[in-house]
Amino acid sequence: MTGEVAAPPRANPDLVGHEATERVLRQNFDAGRLPHALLFSGPRGIGKATLAFRLARYVLAAPGAAADMFAAVAAPDGAGLAVEPESGVFRRVAAGGHADLLTVERVYDPRRRRMRGEIVVDDVREVGAFLHLTPAEGGWRVVIVDGADEMNRNAANALLKILEEPPRRALLILVAHSAGRLLPTIRSRCRHVPLSPLAEDAVRELIARYSPGLAADAAAAVARLAEGSIGRALELIASGGVELQKTLASMLTRRGGLDLLAVHGLADRLARQDAEEAYRTVGELLRQHLAHRAVTAARQGARAEAARWARLRSEIGEKFVRTDALNLDRKQAILDAFFAIERSVG
Repeated sequence: MTGEVAAPPRANPDLVGHEATERVLRQNFDAGRLPHALLFSGPRGIGKATLAFRLARYVLAAPGAAADMFAAVAAPDGAGLAVEPESGVFRRVAAGGHADLLTVERVYDPRRRRMRGEIVVDDVREVGAFLHLTPAEGGWRVVIVDGADEMNRNAANALLKILEEPPRRALLILVAHSAGRLLPTIRSRCRHVPLSPLAEDAVRELIARYSPGLAADAAAAVARLAEGSIGRALELIASGGVELQKTLASMLTRRGGLDLLAVHGLADRLARQDAEEAYRTVGELLRQHLAHRAVTAARQGARAEAARWARLRSEIGEKFVRTDALNLDRKQAILDAFFAIERSVG
């Protein structure tokens, strides 16, 4: 049975689990109190970018916005930010062709034949010029930085200069999976809007929509592993995440320590060029495993042990990020992670 295809954030008409935040944003816009810069933060795959594009569409389509960005928009109490998918604004945003919307995100690196690991300064430089142009459709100009915490230092400094002197009738929306990685000066110039993971029931409903053929026990396992992220759930399904999790669990809990042959075999498999999704999934599962160990130790009052697991989780996460950004040896990143966990257990 084939389910719906999950639309990318710019073309997604649905928002699940963030209705209260949506209402607050709508109310602030209607009252002319929407800040010039917003920071949406929270775990990957919970709908941050979907909300960002939803807000952008509403702002670009709002009646009265063409006259003044602070003009109130009449709307019933409790209304959200939905714009009809059949509207011209929705279609142009979905197609990436709205003249008053600029999206900044990691781009494809033709030399490495993969997505670049970070947002670089050249990706950000056009933002300033874009925001100072006269709006093509007479209203606002909107910039969405999708993956703001993936900016390198030069890109972040370039964006900071724009945030320090924002032009009138301009809105910047930063989407970050880890707001703590942003420069404090960037965070201080944005209204922070933290978003929570989705309820497990909501994730299961979305899994049923997008993967209706998945067995009930597998869907339940995916929803549990996804920890409130439908994006992560779909990645787990696509990359065989349930089986990978079982493999990791058996390897990490094996009596007598690691089976080196099995670890090297897994690392070889994940290092292949066609295994990028599985490699990324294993990195997430390893970090999840370490987070659970840290939480368990903390609940048992073993603070030093909890701190050790939390520190290792951070170190392994940074190693995976660095490996992706610099196109380093993925096999070595996997081996290093397993060996570091083994040393900590011992």
